[in-house]
Parts: sequence; C-alpha cells; structure tokens
Amino acid sequence: MIRRRSDKALEKMHQANAIVLQTLELLKDALEPGVTTAELDRIASASLVKEGATPAFKGYRGFPASLCVSVNEEVVHGIPSTDKALADGDIVSLDFGAVVDGYFGDNAVTAAVGETTPELEKLLKVTEESMFKGIEAMVPGNHISDIGFAVSSHAERHGYSVVRDFVGHGIGRALHEDPPVPNYVQSGRDPKLAAGMCLAIEPMVNTGTHEVKTLRDKWTVVTADGGYSAHFERSVAITELGPWILAEPRAVYSEGAKVV
Repeated sequence: MIRRRSDKALEKMHQANAIVLQTLELLKDALEPGVTTAELDRIASASLVKEGATPAFKGYRGFPASLCVSVNEEVVHGIPSTDKALADGDIVSLDFGAVVDGYFGDNAVTAAVGETTPELEKLLKVTEESMFKGIEAMVPGNHISDIGFAVSSHAERHGYSVVRDFVGHGIGRALHEDPPVPNYVQSGRDPKLAAGMCLAIEPMVNTGTHEVKTLRDKWTVVTADGGYSAHFERSVAITELGPWILAEPRAVYSEGAKVV
C-alpha cells in the first residue's frame, strides 16, 4: 500500500531528516586519511544521542551499525570496521538514517577524502545532479517512471551506468515502504505520484558496468568490475506546489494530505 502523510507526520519526518543531514555534514568534516570507518560510525551514533533520535539502521535485518560506509568500489551497505582506515583520494559514501517519534529519515552523500582525481570529482557531481533531476520530477500527476528516466538519462549522458539491483523506496513509519523507486525506467506497474507521498530517491552510479555483487559479509555491495561508485539520497515529500526535500527547512506545500 502506498501511503500519503498528514501535515503532522511530515513535520516529524522533517525533524528526522534534518538530524540525518546535519550528521552527514559532521561526517564529511571528519573524512581524513587514517580515520577508520568505525570512528565515523561512532560520530554518527553520538550525534543521534545528542539530538534525542534513534538509529534507523542498527539492527535492521541484522545490520550491526548505525551508519553504512562504502568506499571506492563499494556501492552500498558497507559495514564500519576498526580495521578499515581511509586513504587520501578515496571516495566515501555515507548512508544514514534516524527515527523521531516513529517517523524515519534516510539520506546519503558521497565525498572525497582530501583531494581526489578530476574523474572521480565528476562522478560525484553527476551522481548528485542525477538525484536532483529525479527530485524535480516528483510532482503530482507524474509517475514513478518519470523519476527513473530523469535520473538515468542524466547519468548515462555522462557515460556512467545506474545500479539496477538496488532502488529507492517509500518512507514514513517504516524505513522501506511501497512503492519501489527504480533509478531507471522499469516496465510494469507504474504508480502515479500524489501529494502526501514520501519517497527516498537514491541513485547509485558506477563508472563501469551497472552490475554488482554482495561480499561474504552478506551486506557490502561492490561493483562487479571493480569500478568506482557514488551514492546520493534524499527523502522527499510530494506536494501540490513542488517537492519538499524533508531535510531542509519547511517549504510551502499543500495542507491536509489524507493519511491512508
């Protein structure tokens, strides 16, 4: 079932997402050579405690940490470790979620450690742009496929591939709700967008093939060819006056969306 959220619910989701994005900014500032991915998880967890929120990821289907940290060829779901230290030039995807009064926030960014190559800077730039292209398509009357077309056409225009095995999703009272939101155009059921719907848009874009594989830890997903990958995500509410990126200050949007 695709749910539409009330004004009160959207305010709770705004609070959760604002905490997440604030924490991601702290984490970006902490990206230095020698820092371990476990230390990043510690920073993220401490931020949640300070803000009075709870982690969305820790314990989810057995995931052992509050933060997903994926480095270079790792696409998503990297497990923080004391044995994994960052190096100058790495690109690091930080995927983080929080819960406030039963409502979820979920956002991700990818950033470089120190200075990286122009080629990888372009990958980060195009991936983030692809996410915002998808967000621009989130208006009532459009369809889920319009989001995927906007994301994939921008990424592929620059010579990159879009991961197909993992997609965006609805979000609200649960971390993952209906509908799935592919970052490409998929045949079959194609729900229409309506005010009050909340979707997490999260393109994962690779320098090589779109194909991926999961490592033996059963969580960490890497590119099949060893190419680099970037990941950006925002939780967004659809409104009559345009998309509201929920991590950002409250926008003007239609009141009274019916809770289904």
